[in-house]
Amino acid sequence: MSTEKPLPFQYQFAAGAVAGVSEILVMYPLDVVKTRVQLQTGKEVGEEAYNGMVDCFRKIIKNEGASRLYRGITAPILMEAPKRATKFAANDEWGKVYRNFFGVTKMNQSLSILTGASAGATEAVVVVPFELVKIRLQDKAQAHKYNGMLDCVAKVIKNEGPLALYQGLESTAWRHILWNAGYFGCIFQVRSLLPTAKDKQSQVLNDLFSGAIGGTVGTILNTPMDVIKSRIQNSPKIAGSVRKYNWAWPSLGLVMKEEGFRALYKGFLPKVLRLGPGGGILLVVYTGVMDFFRKMRGE
Repeated sequence: MSTEKPLPFQYQFAAGAVAGVSEILVMYPLDVVKTRVQLQTGKEVGEEAYNGMVDCFRKIIKNEGASRLYRGITAPILMEAPKRATKFAANDEWGKVYRNFFGVTKMNQSLSILTGASAGATEAVVVVPFELVKIRLQDKAQAHKYNGMLDCVAKVIKNEGPLALYQGLESTAWRHILWNAGYFGCIFQVRSLLPTAKDKQSQVLNDLFSGAIGGTVGTILNTPMDVIKSRIQNSPKIAGSVRKYNWAWPSLGLVMKEEGFRALYKGFLPKVLRLGPGGGILLVVYTGVMDFFRKMRGE
């Protein structure tokens, strides 16, 4: 991702972890709202129905208390370190692989997209269990079943089997492939169009801008799969029954058929408000921590 000499894997991992936790502490309430809106099927009424992001915020605070906006944050906090660390470290490592494979010395637009997609697939394997627990705890209809993260994990394993923690792996992989391809591909393109940074302040502004654009484009690309992932992971396995939402692409077609194309972009506003600026925060913090490590190493 950087034009500077890559640092060893452990430094990339640590920088990604710090960046991820920083982003989630600032933006998490938007993720709760996004999930609640995505799980709406149109059959909810009264206080159980949300007419958009602001209405969802208002009803959660009014009916459940402001602390509910941080319900389930333990799983994402524990997830963010390996998730974001894997994202950035895998992106750099896949970049090396593809540059060697294609015999080029520098990244280009096509390689940035391919590298980002590969990093997304790698990241998905790490995050699926954390995502499933987060979704179950964020959903008002299911949250009462669980007394926190560990209880949720224990009950899912007991009632649905250990493999249930990887329910939604396919849709999660598509979500991350699409987001990372858009994110890293846009960062490369936007950085090439911006004036060369002449000092640290302009570098931070360039990273914030390119990361925000990348996060926005990634969100536009992956929101339909994010909606499907939320539906799949929020469908408990019940013996003798077939889940309504199972595989990603058939589920996407089912949602379109029953609720229309717009349903695939449920929760888009809180999601883009989180991942647009959040993408900028990620890139700025990651770059800053990597610069710190370089200074520490005397580079």
